[in-house]
Amino acid sequence: MTGRRNLVAALFTMAWVVTACAPQSPASPGVSAVDLHVEIVRTLDHDPNAFTQGLEIDGTDLLEGTGRPGESWVQATDLDSGIVRARADLPAPLFGEGITVSDGAVWQLTWRDGFAIVRDRTTLAEQRRVPFDGEGWGICALPDLLVTSDGSSTLTFRDPATFEPRRTVEAMRDGVPLTNLNELECADDGSIYANIWTTDTVARLDPADGRVEAMIDASALRAALPPGPRAIDVLNGIAQIPGTDRFLLTGKYWPRMYEVRFVP
Repeated sequence: MTGRRNLVAALFTMAWVVTACAPQSPASPGVSAVDLHVEIVRTLDHDPNAFTQGLEIDGTDLLEGTGRPGESWVQATDLDSGIVRARADLPAPLFGEGITVSDGAVWQLTWRDGFAIVRDRTTLAEQRRVPFDGEGWGICALPDLLVTSDGSSTLTFRDPATFEPRRTVEAMRDGVPLTNLNELECADDGSIYANIWTTDTVARLDPADGRVEAMIDASALRAALPPGPRAIDVLNGIAQIPGTDRFLLTGKYWPRMYEVRFVP
């Protein structure tokens, strides 16, 4: 979900779509401690039919990507007005995954289709497909690298032009690998935030060595959700509001999105 941008979101009162991937469990394997919790600043409507895989704020837009064959799309929505500026749908059987913005283009991963899609930032029209090995889950953008996850404990740092791997790190908490890394956000402070699949937990990681700097309990968000038209799935979708200490969080088929702070 995720890069660094200069504009802070104004008031949003629109419906947005978000997704996730699977059932919930209380904690990621090998992780016992929680360091931070979410403080809800604002509650926002969200498209309850969106299987959110990626979330990012870029300029005055909220970009969101979704998954599942026949339900995969990427959309840019104006933060102030709620107007959809652009949308691109993936034809079945493609399964969309994480998205990010880098060098004026939108990168969209596919899950098991073996390629990433590079899109025009304004129109979201497909420009090219870039092959890669393994599964695609989350993606975010550092100033000179793209960072991807594949559902394991590994983060792969990639060339932003060729998508070729440059290096990898393994997410570790007290010497134990932290697996199920999913949607990613490269934050202003240089940290990488990762949704942990099947949980209501977000990890803050050091990109230098993969060390887990904090585990964030976001279970209060699920507890606050009203019923939706579809079975509510896992937490997925994280985007920093640039220049602030606040983030947008949502989940797959969630009827709400939350503006939050991470607090002790």
